[in-house]
Amino acid sequence: MSDETAENAPVPNAAAEKPPENAAITRSSALPQDELDRLTDDIVGALKTVYDPEIPADIYELGLIYRIDIGDDRSVKIDMSLTSPNCPSAQELPIMVENAVSSVPGVKETKVEVVWDPPWDPSRMSDEARLVLNMW
Repeated sequence: MSDETAENAPVPNAAAEKPPENAAITRSSALPQDELDRLTDDIVGALKTVYDPEIPADIYELGLIYRIDIGDDRSVKIDMSLTSPNCPSAQELPIMVENAVSSVPGVKETKVEVVWDPPWDPSRMSDEARLVLNMW
């Protein structure tokens, strides 16, 4: 590719092209790419508004979101975990995630499943979460 072609090439949406390391994102092939990009960005943004009440970092940066699946009908399925099976917020966090993602314009319905495999551990946290929690 020539320098001129490289300069004029469209810049891919980083959030859509490079899913976060710990959250696999599967997306509909039936929806237009620009709509998928917007939905993906908005869903991730909504997830970043949900905080574990005991930890001052959002659940997305903590690595609690394992999978986001955006269906052809704009339904969203999320697999998430908790920091521990004994998490005091085990009942409320999935509901908070469902409500946050359901509020994204264009999302038809949201289903959240709590999974334990693989078990969550601190290595799933982003650098941002490590900074907030002073875990260097």
